[in-house]
Amino acid sequence: MRFRIIPNIDNPWKAVRFLRLMRPVANKITRHDSDADLRFSRRHRAQNGRADAEVTKPLVEQLANRGFRFTAQRQQVYDVLLRERDHPTAEEVFIRSKKAMPDISMATVYNCLTALVKCGLVRQVMLERGAARFCPNMREHFHFYCDACDEVFDIDLPERSSIELPKGFKAERLDIAIHGRCPNCSSK
Repeated sequence: MRFRIIPNIDNPWKAVRFLRLMRPVANKITRHDSDADLRFSRRHRAQNGRADAEVTKPLVEQLANRGFRFTAQRQQVYDVLLRERDHPTAEEVFIRSKKAMPDISMATVYNCLTALVKCGLVRQVMLERGAARFCPNMREHFHFYCDACDEVFDIDLPERSSIELPKGFKAERLDIAIHGRCPNCSSK
């Protein structure tokens, strides 16, 4: 006779704890699957240089607060954005994610980016007619777009900067793009 346990877990950290407690049981049942998970986990830690719990805690909390669940694909996409803060497009995120997670699809990357934007972990940046770019810097800042090399740079807002709005208007966020040439391109 086989029993199937279906836990009622309302908190992501309870799910992580439950899975860790069940790992010895799972090892007895399917040693092959557990070894593959362990290899992926070690590879993931080696690539990112951090322990999984350190990486996932803020991500899991933000996702849970907005009704999303944590997935390895969302973690991978978020890691790609944090690793190189160069405002990549969805296609660039897909190419970078594919290196560490070969079976990830373009649709999954788009869905992950949408979830990260809705959770307030990533900002979607629209620069004229180009593809949307994604920025993990959630502080208020400007974007400087170099027209020569197509790079995007974060420019911090000066302290005590404010824009006078007409009466009755209430700003929720600031989205300003400055166009010009970066130092490398202007010296050429």
